[in-house]
Amino acid sequence: MASDTATSPGFGSRRKGPKAKALPTLPLSAFSPPNSGTGERFPLPPSPSTVHPESVVDAHVLLRDADASLDSWKEEAGQALNGRIGGVVVALASDDSNLVSKFLSKDQGVSILSLMVPFELQATEHKLPAYVSELSIPYSLSTSFSHSSPEAVASLKWALSQGRPVDIDVRGALSESAFEGLEDLLTKAVADLQSVPPIVLSSLLPPPHDLSLSIVKLLQHPTYRFFQSQIAALSLPFPELCVKFLPPSWDQPTPSTPSVATADEADSKQAKEWKRRIKMFLGPVVEAFGYQRILFGSSPSPASQSPSQAGDWYEIARESLAELGVEQEFVDAVFSGNAKRVYG
Repeated sequence: MASDTATSPGFGSRRKGPKAKALPTLPLSAFSPPNSGTGERFPLPPSPSTVHPESVVDAHVLLRDADASLDSWKEEAGQALNGRIGGVVVALASDDSNLVSKFLSKDQGVSILSLMVPFELQATEHKLPAYVSELSIPYSLSTSFSHSSPEAVASLKWALSQGRPVDIDVRGALSESAFEGLEDLLTKAVADLQSVPPIVLSSLLPPPHDLSLSIVKLLQHPTYRFFQSQIAALSLPFPELCVKFLPPSWDQPTPSTPSVATADEADSKQAKEWKRRIKMFLGPVVEAFGYQRILFGSSPSPASQSPSQAGDWYEIARESLAELGVEQEFVDAVFSGNAKRVYG
């Protein structure tokens, strides 16, 4: 793997080289219902509202400074999500050893698959916090990206050399220059490494987005076209690269998802609008990355100002994925299996 990575051209130069191999595409059935002329023998797909994963491993539960337990997350999760939880990946909002000690001293009532330990991407010196050596559970590393620099390359290379999964929260919408910086960071950081652990990008699915832009205009908008090209360019060079499916930063709370019997018409309309937009971003990611490299998480980015309840996001994310016409195997992988493979 090391020789392939070290000798292959960077992201930017790859785009100037020979035409890349065509990406896999979703079947047309993902976007249109079966032809009514096929008769009653054509089996109808299950309703998206009835498609649930066998279990859920939440790959992003944020533990904030003032809360050393998962009680608030359990309350947000509600019955639908709580009843299926098979484990969680806990993300620390800060590198606070006292918070970690308090958290680990409590019985959280749920299996902790991994603890995400933060590090600073622009730091010049790196070392793991002392509490890591005392952890009885697996850990991974996490950071945020805003721009590339020699310090950032050295930091990411150090983190990857620990042999642990590394989460990178991409802050803000990626301009062309910022995207080229991310490409450059990833390319240089993995160079010469004998083995590259999983790299997980968040805040790209879905990306920051202006809800005032109609869906019709969004389809032809340069930002959406650029998003499609970004995702395609990121998916091919690294088989280790994954994407987290998190609540978006859309300057609005995640719509509530009450039962059909009690649903408010306005709330229901807003939830449907969100699902339409989410599917527009989810579709290109599915085509580029496949179902093996997408991980569900219920907490938004720590930098997000958009409130989100874990149970509401689970319902919207689950139905958005199911409405693409994917199989049960796909749903189980995104909501459970992939997180077990990456963090377990």
